Amino acid sequence: MGKNDHKLSSEDLEKKYGTNIVTGLSSARAAELLARDGPNTLSPPRSTPEIVKFLKHMVWGFSILLWIGVFLSWMTYAISYSRDPSSPLEDVYLGGVLALVVIITGAFAYYQESESTNIIASFSKMIPKQAVVIRDAEKKIIPSEQLVVGDIVEIKGGDQIPADIRLLSSQGCKVDNSSLTGESEPQSRSCHCTHDNPLETKNIVFYSTTCLEGTATGMVVNTGDRTFIGQIASLASGVGNKKTPLAIEIEHFIYIVAGVAVSFGIVFFITAVFMKNSVLQSIIFFIGISEANVPEGFQATVTVMLTLTAKRMAKKNCLVKDLDAVETLGSTSIICSDKTGTLTQNRMTVAHLWFDNQIFTADTREDHSDQSFDQTSGTWTSLSKIITLCNRAEFMPEQENVPITKRSVVGDASEAALLKFSEALFGDVAGIRKRNCKVAEIPFNSCNKFQISIHKTDDPIDKRFLLVMKGAPEKILERCSTILIHGQEQPLDESTAEAFYTVCKELAGLGERVLGFCHLYLPSDEFPETYSFDTDTMNFPTSNLCLVGLLSMIDPPRSTVPDAVAKCRTAGIKVIMVTGDHPITAKAVAKSVGIISANSETVEDIAKRRNVSVDQVNKRDAEAVVVTGMELMDMSPGQLEEILNDYSEIIFARTSPEQKLLIVEGCQRLGAVVAVTGDGVNDSPALKKADIGIAMGLAGSDAARTAADMVLLDDNFASIVTGVEEGRLIFDNLKKSIAYTLTKNMALLWAYLVYVIVGLPLPIGAIATLFSDLSTDIVPSVALSYEKAESDIMNRMPRQKKDRLVNLPLVIYSYLHIGIMEFLGALVVYFTIYAQEGFRPSTLVGFRVEWEMDYVNDLEDSYGQEWTSYQRQTLEWTGYTAFFVAIVVLQIADLIMRKTRRSSIFQQGLFRNKAIWVGIASPIIISLILSYGLGSVTALHFTVLRPEHWFLAVPYAVLIWAYDELRKLFIRLYPGSWWDQNMYY
Repeated sequence: MGKNDHKLSSEDLEKKYGTNIVTGLSSARAAELLARDGPNTLSPPRSTPEIVKFLKHMVWGFSILLWIGVFLSWMTYAISYSRDPSSPLEDVYLGGVLALVVIITGAFAYYQESESTNIIASFSKMIPKQAVVIRDAEKKIIPSEQLVVGDIVEIKGGDQIPADIRLLSSQGCKVDNSSLTGESEPQSRSCHCTHDNPLETKNIVFYSTTCLEGTATGMVVNTGDRTFIGQIASLASGVGNKKTPLAIEIEHFIYIVAGVAVSFGIVFFITAVFMKNSVLQSIIFFIGISEANVPEGFQATVTVMLTLTAKRMAKKNCLVKDLDAVETLGSTSIICSDKTGTLTQNRMTVAHLWFDNQIFTADTREDHSDQSFDQTSGTWTSLSKIITLCNRAEFMPEQENVPITKRSVVGDASEAALLKFSEALFGDVAGIRKRNCKVAEIPFNSCNKFQISIHKTDDPIDKRFLLVMKGAPEKILERCSTILIHGQEQPLDESTAEAFYTVCKELAGLGERVLGFCHLYLPSDEFPETYSFDTDTMNFPTSNLCLVGLLSMIDPPRSTVPDAVAKCRTAGIKVIMVTGDHPITAKAVAKSVGIISANSETVEDIAKRRNVSVDQVNKRDAEAVVVTGMELMDMSPGQLEEILNDYSEIIFARTSPEQKLLIVEGCQRLGAVVAVTGDGVNDSPALKKADIGIAMGLAGSDAARTAADMVLLDDNFASIVTGVEEGRLIFDNLKKSIAYTLTKNMALLWAYLVYVIVGLPLPIGAIATLFSDLSTDIVPSVALSYEKAESDIMNRMPRQKKDRLVNLPLVIYSYLHIGIMEFLGALVVYFTIYAQEGFRPSTLVGFRVEWEMDYVNDLEDSYGQEWTSYQRQTLEWTGYTAFFVAIVVLQIADLIMRKTRRSSIFQQGLFRNKAIWVGIASPIIISLILSYGLGSVTALHFTVLRPEHWFLAVPYAVLIWAYDELRKLFIRLYPGSWWDQNMYY
């Protein structure tokens, strides 16, 4: 579409597009244009092939380190085999198990992601299936994808607009542009250019919007990707995907662990060589130390934890398309929310009534269950009859069992609101209309701005016709000479008229649409029952009517939104309204939901209160600001950032899709994690650009749902607060899980260090190390994902980007405090096992070289007993088993204490999270199986452990738990102190 197509005359359009308004295009010309421009469809978004997704999981994060371990294990065996074909297969088994772990966890992660990712309807589903066109001077029905520029198309009420169309004629045509502009009120269309901006002019209708009523004929001026919605779709697809905060944090964690693993591995490889170990033996040290630092189950733990949380959120009406989006929502510091359908109910609803010189507030909740105005007044009886009868809207059939507010209506939004209001109050509107049958009607139009209908009444005594009228308040008032007060007709004087206008201004200032209502009983002598009414000549009175009252409507806020906004404030989250609607309406809704506080004022409010001009008010005095799209257009990026930074309560009204992108980018430049909510096509670029896009599931457009990371199934802003809490909880629980995992890694690392440095017989073998990771990592870590939130989770400020998932206090506390304590506890168990068999700790120091001499079969212990190579190997495997079991017992204490980071275990409760007991039981069961069930399988290097050895580490487990409780106590007692800053991770 050319920028000026809406300004061109019909003749100029015919010349430009080579068509004829009467006969349309020829079939041959249409075929040429279809071949040139392509079908009238939107290009589908690119998707990642499934095999690529699967392979990414195979080489994700720690998987790379594990694959290196596989390669080194097999390489070590290959070198050993080249020297001695009888070399044991231990390294082959180790590499095989490591490879199996990578494949299983990668496949599991891929499966979980596939299950959790909801593939929502693509842009192609927005396309209407058929269109009525004129070609070769004949009216034809063709698939809409075959439309070309220059086609003459007919549209009627209920149709989706099949392309961007310049209207040539229109009869009462109204369209729903809410998905494009955010305006919930139907927009009238005509064939005249009314605005320089193609988006604002009334002679253009846009692809994928809906014709609500009337008919129109127009010329196609854009198809497919060149339509307005197609440009928005390409704008959204052109916005690059950013890494989520969680992805950044996990990447950071991987770098830390990989750095530690490789650094320690290289240092001790060099140390081993320096201590005159063979290069081959040193490579084994490198593998063991690196493997001890790699949390093999972390990939599965993260995926399962996110998946469980996503499923839990789905039950609370939050559908997560991207698993990482769960945590991102918890990191959110700014929510840019659309108004229509997100903060509001996306339905016009009666908000206020004025009759008997009083303003009454209507119940705007979904069920209209609590109307507080006086329904006994004779004035209300008359007003209710006008509301019911002077209305063309009707319910669709077969909806008797559907709640009134959910019923489908034929008619525009305002009349639908009046119909539902009447049905909720009186019931059986259809029956009332049937008993008061309509004999004549003048529909509402934009010229006269009123609607008249004349009815026979159901009063058996009074047989007069009743004329009822509704319309713009000023049009109604000028046709009235009397007013109904408490059921009695009184003269309409100047003071009453002034009060009428004051009320109209007050209600309009609330962002509400105001309608006036009046009536007249026609004298029976002039208008007998046989009288023939003519609406063209209007052979009935339309002046000197009786004013009955006013009624105002608004798209009301959802009842749960104010509480949700208040919770966002408590959680340190700024809520910004970004809408295409009128500034007055936007401000009214913002005040009603708490985005603008009751005591906050804009510059305009201050100027009005002080009775001065806006220019005389210091902008710094205002707490809130309303910025229009026109004002935003003239702002530099710096000025936008200044507004975003200086004001805590912000509304952007009359914005375009490009401006929504600018707002999101401005917030992100300030370092904020931005969530954008919306339901319309106009929201999709901003949804994709945001750190997390949240679309509406019910009223949302397909484009918005496709661009978003999360979908609110109930279209309720309040569900976001649930999501924020879940997102913060997932970050907390991931932090706890990582701290839990790192602790055990340090204990295993030290086992290899004392083997190399102190010269002890190896405390735990490579396969036992791997089983230690798998048994104590996955199920217990996943159990932490079920942990309930600590009491202060929604009272904290949003997480700053510098607040890392893995920070220095976490690493120090896990590695150097609890990790070393676990190692010392397990080492005591190791020494106890050897001491009971005759090897005192002092004897074991520096004993490694002699211990590993396979040809020595008469090695003496501390008491002079001789040990063969086979006997030493059995004892070493028993040591592996005991060290492994000690780690399991100590990790159980670690698991329990990781339930909280600040609160005491007794405050959180041991029994609130039932999954923890599964996390405790699973490593114990695995240990029992490995020791008593598989202890005879030599390849695994486990043995049957005596019962008393299982309890050797329990005192150290109690010590670890008590130490952590003391840490938490000092953090709570001395907030902000050195202890809090360095011991709270």
